[in-house]
Amino acid sequence: MPRAERERQMIQVAEAVFAEHGYLAASMDEIAERVGVSKPMLYEYFRSKEGLLAACIAQSRAELREVTERAVIGAASAREALHSGLLAFFRYIGEHRQAWSLLRNEMMLIGTTTASDEIEATRQQQTDLIAKLMDGYFDLGSPLRVEAAAEFVVGACERLAIWCERHEDVTPEWATDAAMDLLWASLRDRVR
Repeated sequence: MPRAERERQMIQVAEAVFAEHGYLAASMDEIAERVGVSKPMLYEYFRSKEGLLAACIAQSRAELREVTERAVIGAASAREALHSGLLAFFRYIGEHRQAWSLLRNEMMLIGTTTASDEIEATRQQQTDLIAKLMDGYFDLGSPLRVEAAAEFVVGACERLAIWCERHEDVTPEWATDAAMDLLWASLRDRVR
């Protein structure tokens, strides 16, 4: 099997094991067994369990960036861009529960490690994307205000996504509408 394909396979299985057991309880032995490789091979690819977790998070970050960027391309208005970006985020979380589980749960367990840096890089990636979007569509007064607004959106959407997990009947569309109701009310008068 080509190295890149084997690596994707290892990451996919590790994501499932980490989501099932949590990072601390997950075992490299179990991951290796499920993949059908030796434990030393996992270490050869990722150097450590934390390195494997970081690779899982980095992959999720890349996927999330791709879907959210793609969602806002060609938006005809500020409202459409904001709605499309939020919907892409909530759909990604709904369709990638294991990846979301890593982003949501592991930040409490790991502390200041490579994996927590990957989680923060994911947050920063989304903040930068939202700031760019907001700066293009809204007059918020200053770059500092744009950055603060983007941080607010990311934080609010993370908390709403966590809340959604407790309410299985809440769809990505419902979550998007709820977020839009609050965000659009404060932004619509600032459209450029």
